[in-house]
Amino acid sequence: MKFNLLATDSQTKARVGTINSDHGVVETPIFMPVGTAASVKGIHQRELKNDINPDIILGNTYHLYLRPGTSIIKKSGGLHRFMGWNRPILTDSGGYQVYSLSANRRIKEEGVKFKSHIDGSYHFFTPEKAIEIQRYIGADIIMAFDECTPYPCDYNYAKNSMDRTHRWLKRCIEANKKLPQIYDFNQTLFPIVQGSVYNDLRRASAHFIAEQDAPGNAIGGLSVGEPHEEMYSMTEEVCNILPKDKPRYLMGVGTPINLLENIALGVDMFDCVLPSRNARNGMLFTACGSINIKNKKWENDFSPLDSEGYCFADLEYSKAYVRHLFSINEMLGKQIATLHNLSFYIWLVREARKHILEGDFRVWKEKMILKMQVRL
Repeated sequence: MKFNLLATDSQTKARVGTINSDHGVVETPIFMPVGTAASVKGIHQRELKNDINPDIILGNTYHLYLRPGTSIIKKSGGLHRFMGWNRPILTDSGGYQVYSLSANRRIKEEGVKFKSHIDGSYHFFTPEKAIEIQRYIGADIIMAFDECTPYPCDYNYAKNSMDRTHRWLKRCIEANKKLPQIYDFNQTLFPIVQGSVYNDLRRASAHFIAEQDAPGNAIGGLSVGEPHEEMYSMTEEVCNILPKDKPRYLMGVGTPINLLENIALGVDMFDCVLPSRNARNGMLFTACGSINIKNKKWENDFSPLDSEGYCFADLEYSKAYVRHLFSINEMLGKQIATLHNLSFYIWLVREARKHILEGDFRVWKEKMILKMQVRL
């Protein structure tokens, strides 16, 4: 994997670059739709490729390990072939899902024992196991196994967790060196910065991660309930330390405004379930603000979903029609909403890229944030 930094905004720290992988080029900044279990929920791969058109998507190690299982994915020739997707894929390590199973897991130095949310069976993830599973899955970018700290947590817990994550990273790096490639393309390991919302821990973790000289780096443990200003503060601390010639991936973030603010701080890659999850609940993002399409006020509104005239994913449906679909619980309503939201996110990061290159990113960003704060 090779990252080319093409431009940096003169008024912010926003960047434009390309990530070259064996499955294609990723133009940054980029948002990665989440394909948790070998599927971006509710979206056909044809729509994903032709309408939403992301350069890269994300798969989930924890869920893919449980179902369909690594043996089936390996027999199929890897995740790309299994799901019919020929562009880059990134997999997380399962660390966040283990964090979310706080009532059903036990963390120790060797790894994490957890209970499946599906059938109650017990499993044990170690750093070595997480790398092995991702080898079988076959993503282009794989993540180191880490512990995602909850918010809030006290300083000592955050420090102990961070130190453990660093020790686990060393084991991931060694496992990545020793395990043979399974498929005919390269996989790239990203380490993860932790440290909760403590400045000194974030700085220490960022320095440790930077010293590993990985091809790219991730920032984890944010967007877990902390105020947005704390997220931005921690991101800025970390981006000031992580190498400028490596891509920076902020995990699990976030709202459209979160994306723009963090792009301005120097982040290149994002993922989040929010656009698709909110879509299934009737919340649509537009260039003028957000819409609860289930509200009665849209019953007789035959204007496009985005009142600025943007037709994301070539969706020419009216607000009244999509509201009607939600009101009768027709699954097409959720599919249209998901297509719209994911297409909006891809449009947003590509507009950000364009304005960084044109030199007016800061002005454009501030105008967009004012618009997107509106509830229509």
